[in-house]
Amino acid sequence: MENQTTAPVRTYDVIVVGGGWTGSAAALAAARNGARTLLIERINALGGAPATMDVNPLMRYFTKDPVTGETQYLSRGIFEEIVADMRRAGAMKENLFNPEWLKIILNRKMKEAGVELLFNSVAVEAERKGDRLVSVTVANKSGMIKLAATYFIDCTGDADVAAAAGFPYRLGRTEDHLCQPMTLNFSIAGVDPDLFEKNQWNIVPLWQEEQKKGYIKNPMDTIMVFHSTVPSIVRLNATRVVRRNPTDCWDITQADLEAREQIVELWEFLRDHVPGFENSSIYSSAIQTGVRESRMIDGEHILTAEELVACTCFPDRIAAGNYDIDIHNPEGSGTSHYFFPDGQYYTIPYRCLIPKNAENLLVAGRCISATHEAQASIRIMAIVCTLGEAAGTAAALALQDHCPVGEVNVPRLQETLVKANAFIG
Repeated sequence: MENQTTAPVRTYDVIVVGGGWTGSAAALAAARNGARTLLIERINALGGAPATMDVNPLMRYFTKDPVTGETQYLSRGIFEEIVADMRRAGAMKENLFNPEWLKIILNRKMKEAGVELLFNSVAVEAERKGDRLVSVTVANKSGMIKLAATYFIDCTGDADVAAAAGFPYRLGRTEDHLCQPMTLNFSIAGVDPDLFEKNQWNIVPLWQEEQKKGYIKNPMDTIMVFHSTVPSIVRLNATRVVRRNPTDCWDITQADLEAREQIVELWEFLRDHVPGFENSSIYSSAIQTGVRESRMIDGEHILTAEELVACTCFPDRIAAGNYDIDIHNPEGSGTSHYFFPDGQYYTIPYRCLIPKNAENLLVAGRCISATHEAQASIRIMAIVCTLGEAAGTAAALALQDHCPVGEVNVPRLQETLVKANAFIG
């Protein structure tokens, strides 16, 4: 294999690492605001969690006026564009979507915006001088390639670039650093859709009854079974791997092994106990065990659950949301919730995207500066997409003004986002 580290270093205005909902929105926003942008993705497609972890459907990203019942959408801008494109393609059924169409639509949007793509490339090193990130090195089929930029946006979900560059972060919850459980999503085919619909309500009680008998090893106390865009195929978000570190290669391997055995256990339970699954079979599983939580940067502001519940309106707000504070127990069974009343939503400050003392690095997605509890709400696809758009816009504005990311003109950033149809509260 030819080692490319001796080749001339390619330089960009903005490099975005991670091509999920977050990174795709960041790259589009940066390019649309005039920055020469490179988007690096570790697999062969954009889309992130739906592409790698089979995450579906879209979770709640709206609120309703308690008096009029009018719907107010909280995630708009590029997120709303993507959803509209999928609807036009016939790739959505209510809040379910076809991830294959998401990949295609994102590719087309990148081409239209002039974003350069680099697939099948994993960021393995980050070169830092003082508070400035100088380059990232990726490993791919060509070897090790160093790439430089004026500004960088870490959209890896795990804050891989920020951590590699030595910026501070936290892992999981404060007391023991345990993270929310990992889940390997999978699909079952050959399901009778009518019988499934009639018996869906009874799946969880039957599952819990079998757990009481001691036959079930999976600690998940509820089974989330979702329709798909194909009538005879259902998706399950129901495996649960606890006490594993999503940033440790050995723990991840063990999580994969545990989760795959749980898939068999779940399918056998459904086949034997739930009408409609008698002639079903395991159809596919995600290419990666899903991660809800891992590293979170120490940013210029750490977002807390108390601030979410208080519906804090931050002066530097760049996104909004109201998904419930949804904490899957890191130690075993059980999930805790705090649901926001109709008409209420919180905002997210720009400072949560800035690692402490970082001059030219922003972090967006589920790994922004937040506590374990607050992260449990802001981690969904709709919200992280809006965080990506804010980060890409901010990087482009910093480029225009030749200033550090912490000195971006926030009113101008907010104005630019609103002009692009984003909602910031």
